[in-house]
Amino acid sequence: MHDFNIASNHYRLASQLLACLTISGGDAWSEFTQEVQALLLDFERYALAEAALRALPINDALAVSLEVIGAAGRPMPAALGGMGTARNWAMMATRAELKAYALASFEAMPPGDQAAFLDHINPKQKDQAA
Repeated sequence: MHDFNIASNHYRLASQLLACLTISGGDAWSEFTQEVQALLLDFERYALAEAALRALPINDALAVSLEVIGAAGRPMPAALGGMGTARNWAMMATRAELKAYALASFEAMPPGDQAAFLDHINPKQKDQAA
C-alpha cells in the first residue's frame, strides 16, 4: 500500500509538471512547488532541484540559487551605518558572499591594516610570540 501511495504521488506530480510546461504561466509553477513540498520526500526534492540546476548554465544556476536563497546583495557603504550596518548585512549574506567580500576587503587593505586585522581575529598569535 505504501508503494502505491508513492507511485500515485509521483504520477500526480508528473501530471502537474506537464500542465506547468504546457500552461507556463500564472500560478501553475507556484502550485507545483507546493505539491512538490507536500508529496516528495526530502531526497527526492533534493534530486529534483539538483537536476534542474545542473541543466542550466553555471551563471544562471547561481542566479536562480541566489534568488531562492535570498542573497543579501552588496553591503551598504560604511558611512551609512558603520559596523551595525555591516553586521546586519553579514547576517543576511550567503556563505559565498561572506567569503568573497571578506577576502576582497582584506586584499584591499593597506599592509598595516591587514596586520591589525590579523591581530584582531587571532590574538593568540601575538601572545604566543612573546
